[in-house]
Amino acid sequence: MSQINELQARITAALDRIAQGLEGRPVAAPDATPDAGADPEELARLREQLGEEQLANAQLQERIKVLHAKLEAAEGARSESLRKLDADLQALRKANQQLRDNNQTLREAQVAGVSEPHLINKAMMAELEGLRAARGADRGEVEAVLAALGQVIAEAEPAAAQNEKTETSDA
Repeated sequence: MSQINELQARITAALDRIAQGLEGRPVAAPDATPDAGADPEELARLREQLGEEQLANAQLQERIKVLHAKLEAAEGARSESLRKLDADLQALRKANQQLRDNNQTLREAQVAGVSEPHLINKAMMAELEGLRAARGADRGEVEAVLAALGQVIAEAEPAAAQNEKTETSDA
């Protein structure tokens, strides 16, 4: 993103320099003949440079639009992925809490002599499975965060290298 802003600033500066160079020259109508003081070859060269810069600016503006669209799409997909992960985690935590509550009720019933031991074993196995699933969901959450951090670091490295280059050249 910083590269886009840098390129845009460079193009704007180039166009400003061209405009400043043209300010000192008399402006003739497009169909009028240049005055005797103006060099027609230089005017043609300056017009060609201006046209090239305007074309380059238009191309960069289009690239900026495309990159912004890609960035928005990536952020949208990432945020949707995180929302889904969060919903899954919330549902899993709720199910695990219900399972723990049910197991506690089964244990109390066992103490009172009301239930069968194999039902308690099944409930405990289900609880263990729920805990494993929760651990897996937590791992998925950590991986999503690490992936996001990795992307941020990867994007920051070129900028840091550019800043280091700038600092080295200033010294």
